[in-house]
Amino acid sequence: MQVREILSDKGRTVYTCGPNDSLADVVELLVGYNCGSLVVSENGDMVGIITERDILRACALTRQSLAVLSVRDRMTRCPVTATPDDEIADTMGAMTEHRIRHLPVIDGGRLVGVVSIGDVVKAQHNELCRENHYLKSYILG
Repeated sequence: MQVREILSDKGRTVYTCGPNDSLADVVELLVGYNCGSLVVSENGDMVGIITERDILRACALTRQSLAVLSVRDRMTRCPVTATPDDEIADTMGAMTEHRIRHLPVIDGGRLVGVVSIGDVVKAQHNELCRENHYLKSYILG
């Protein structure tokens, strides 16, 4: 199974914010979109990613208000990415190795989606259920 299949199932909507947005604005967007990360975009280009963990880290390391902290100072620049042709197992491996939960998906230099660890686990679960059903049908006739 490939990343493209996850994007086909979940859609290719990418939620974004700007590098000059405040972390308070990002929290509102994350809650409003019910997601765990935003791609940071400047002039139409991806310049990073900001996640719930980045915001929690900012809270733990500073006593400043989220309203005065900017995305630019807390985002991950040059995030690990996936391509639509990547195998799900490789994607899971990359997420585990880098201890991340969200991967922007790049196709030909263009951002085409974001997959989360939840998306990957769901895809793996569904594939295993289909395989299990097929094997039971084969064995039981």
